[in-house]
Amino acid sequence: MSTSQDPIQTYAEQHTAPESPLLAQLTRETHLQTMTARMSSGHVQGRLLSMLSHLMRPRRVLEIGTFCGYATLCLAEGLAPDGCLHTIEIDPEKEARIRRYVAAAGITEQVRLHIGAALDVMPLLVDEEWDLVFIDADKRNNDAYFEAVIRQVRPGGLLIVDNVLWSGKVLPTHEVRSGDKDTSHVRDFNDKVAQDARVEPVFLPLRDGLLLVRKK
Repeated sequence: MSTSQDPIQTYAEQHTAPESPLLAQLTRETHLQTMTARMSSGHVQGRLLSMLSHLMRPRRVLEIGTFCGYATLCLAEGLAPDGCLHTIEIDPEKEARIRRYVAAAGITEQVRLHIGAALDVMPLLVDEEWDLVFIDADKRNNDAYFEAVIRQVRPGGLLIVDNVLWSGKVLPTHEVRSGDKDTSHVRDFNDKVAQDARVEPVFLPLRDGLLLVRKK
């Protein structure tokens, strides 16, 4: 995964619209108070998520894996006036921070936070039709999340899957160590989507890899 010390990443950040003061504050807090700050979408990826949301003006968005809520705030920026974003986070200890930043962004009425395992929560949302889905949770379940939600994505809708480069471990030149199930699952998922007749994928080598998937 690229970091701020990567000169290409630094150049990209300098030529990308700045993050808001609230997002910058959330980034700082995440780095100070969590051990896994790199899981946050961050500046450039966050602006891309915001741009895609603005272009689509979605009424219904699903986010699988909230973490500290950075991507949540970015995706919510482009919601239609009557839009709603459902976001699922498995760790209850993150709930207070997520709700605090959602409130600070003034989008409490548009964001529905669900605490629990995504595969347990998603059946409760079967009546929704999704315009935009962001999958950024445990990588072993990428395919399970994809299959659980694809039928509810409208034709022309967009799914975005994060960390599909998996620090470069998905490349065929990388030797997968015994017991490294995550890499195998990410590889298998990427290969499957590339051949899935239901969708049109575009693989972006941005940060740790984003897979954009348009449902036909």
